[in-house]
Amino acid sequence: MDLVTDIRNKLVHRLKQNEFVQGTVEIVGANFLADEETIFGALNQSYISRELSWYLSQSLFVDDIPDGAPKIWKQIASHHGEINSNYGYLMHSTKNGDQLTKVVDCLISDPESRRAVAVYTRPSIHEDWNRDGMADFICTNAVQYLIRNNKLHVVVQMRSNDAIFGYRNDYAWQKYMQEIIIAMLAAANLEVYEGDIIWNVGSLHVYKRHFWLLEEYAATGKFDLSLT
Repeated sequence: MDLVTDIRNKLVHRLKQNEFVQGTVEIVGANFLADEETIFGALNQSYISRELSWYLSQSLFVDDIPDGAPKIWKQIASHHGEINSNYGYLMHSTKNGDQLTKVVDCLISDPESRRAVAVYTRPSIHEDWNRDGMADFICTNAVQYLIRNNKLHVVVQMRSNDAIFGYRNDYAWQKYMQEIIIAMLAAANLEVYEGDIIWNVGSLHVYKRHFWLLEEYAATGKFDLSLT
């Protein structure tokens, strides 16, 4: 299985070969072990903390992001500031199936189950993604949790993932959820440890404005440059 380093090299190769799709360099069907927190660009722990706080609030309105919503969230929100992709809502809300509880209950009842799946998207997303001026077709399709050899492995299945901001922020959320589920299992006397996070993406891509990160990596080997 590819590692994050392999993904970096593949993206750089596509850039050098001028392989562009809608102004991006792209890997179709990317599958790799998420063994690093970032593919390109330094982590922004301040924003990750703000986004986590907003996710846990379960608010579907971007104006509730602490200290202000980033430009991208405002761009994809409806005329009223509403979005679909608050991952905390999708995992925690009873209105969306109380999926965290169901995943944990499934693992407690059968630690070797293959049914501990949280479904992030939904069939109605084909209509919901652009209602009221919105442009938010949920990027994560589903996440599966598997206990093997006393380790909780996380298999992330994504429709689309920006390899710069998208990956590092989504990775932080999935890592957080892995830790939360391990803690909930421990409270039920099921002791498991952190396993792998495996990343599957239909379209993993880098936008033109970030090509310089790939060029810098190719020239110097540095991938975690600041984006501020």
